[in-house]
Amino acid sequence: MTLVGLRLLHNRETIIIKLRPYQQEAREAIQREWSEGKKRTLLVLPTGCGKTIVFSKVIEDRVREGERVLVLAHRGELLDQASDKLEKSTGLKTATEKAEQTSVGSFFRVVVGSVQTMQREKRLSQFPPDYFDTIVVDEAHHCISDGYQRVLQHFEQSNVLGVTATPDRGDMRNLGTYFESLAYEYTLPKAIKEGFLSPIKALTIPLKLDLTGVKQQAGDFSTRDLGTALDPYLYQIADEMVKHCQNRKTVVFLPLVKTSQKFRDILEDRGFRAAEVNGESKDRAEILEDFENDKYNVLCNSMLLTEGWDSPAVDCIVVLRPTKVRSLYSQMVGRGTRLHEGKTELLLLDFLWHTERHELCHPAHLIATSDEVAKKMTENIEEAGIPIDIEEAESKATEDVVAEREEALAKQLAEMKRRKQKLVDPLQFEMSIQAEDLSSYVPAFGWEMGPPSDSQVKTLEKFGILPEQVDNAGKASLLLDRLNFRRSEGLTTPKQIRFLEQRGFQHVGTWQFETARKMIARISSNGWRVPLSINPATFRETDMIN
Repeated sequence: MTLVGLRLLHNRETIIIKLRPYQQEAREAIQREWSEGKKRTLLVLPTGCGKTIVFSKVIEDRVREGERVLVLAHRGELLDQASDKLEKSTGLKTATEKAEQTSVGSFFRVVVGSVQTMQREKRLSQFPPDYFDTIVVDEAHHCISDGYQRVLQHFEQSNVLGVTATPDRGDMRNLGTYFESLAYEYTLPKAIKEGFLSPIKALTIPLKLDLTGVKQQAGDFSTRDLGTALDPYLYQIADEMVKHCQNRKTVVFLPLVKTSQKFRDILEDRGFRAAEVNGESKDRAEILEDFENDKYNVLCNSMLLTEGWDSPAVDCIVVLRPTKVRSLYSQMVGRGTRLHEGKTELLLLDFLWHTERHELCHPAHLIATSDEVAKKMTENIEEAGIPIDIEEAESKATEDVVAEREEALAKQLAEMKRRKQKLVDPLQFEMSIQAEDLSSYVPAFGWEMGPPSDSQVKTLEKFGILPEQVDNAGKASLLLDRLNFRRSEGLTTPKQIRFLEQRGFQHVGTWQFETARKMIARISSNGWRVPLSINPATFRETDMIN
């Protein structure tokens, strides 16, 4: 038996895992990116969707090819979790590169390594640059830091997989400076809809917390200032939790250890079985186990439990550490999104944080595809005063935004009627076909950020789109894909949309090409005037069919 074959023998504890459909799709997509020469690729999975299982199976595939693999992370819990999951799901044992533990001389094909240890020159120099064929970076949103880059640049010929929960646009732009592609993304709404994660209901608590004096630090709010600002409100927050959390298993995120400990005491005074954990807790494992076994029903922490800890029974999250970093917010909420017997939904408590800055994360930012929809969602949830399913809230907010856009579009069209322009403004086209992904598009990877190519410009002109209004190659590519799809489906062209909407017809972007052609023909035969028998404002495509 070969060495590789020996390493793949499954021990008695190995669990045969059948991957979920999206997990298998992700596994195949990652291998496809590497086979096509895209050496650095990303996997985006929401918390609770089994990212460790997916990259374990990817590692198994690579080891079968005789490769050496490094799993790189910044916390011991993540390394232990990866090592445990890898052995249980594939039978592969691992060597460890952390502190005094070393993998040098080990015959195991997989190494789990602490970035804090690996980045040291003395440790890194023990490995030839071609030692690892593949590197998996867990919690990849950290990988732009100097420490990670020192390790990754040392092994620059390796294939790299970065794994992260849904990042915000800022994260994607940052990650796009290193990663070449996004191999696969599975969204939170899709995971909920397909029954793999718990539904989420958001409730805005009508308690105004003033954050105007909180300073910024490293791109987010200063934790020290947050603790000071939050302290006067802790008793009122505890009173609100009495109303909504007494029969729930709750995790509370706070900015400082002393604030977390104080809030635990306040909750205990109000009848909760509350506990607190922090990085210095000597009995942390025991407290977490007791919480799991329902000795406690509230667990307070100061950002300790954002990564590497799971308790599926958690059905309430209270975020008292306001942030403008979506990935951090998603990780906090992700502690409660897993499925559990008897659990019907996750309740997410939101507060009326008063700040002069508008980039604060709210429940809407978990699923909203644009800042515009997120803002409308937040307003609607605040006005409701009861727990609202975030998917339903997103759908309603999208409808509201579309209605507002149509009103704005009507004003814009009135102005555009005065323009004798041969080509169609892409904004008009996007609004007409209600293409949220086009209107809110932000380039992430290097090639997307460059200007449109000459070929893209010429093709956009052929389709009737004004190319000067498309300022990057990524947007041009997305727009051309949509135009080609619409042509294959027999839908209206940009010029048909512009012509008919200038004459007051609504929703022309949803019409069939033939319907629009016939209407234009009728207008043409009437001396380029809309026939008196037709009211453009109320006309629908079905009227032509009927």
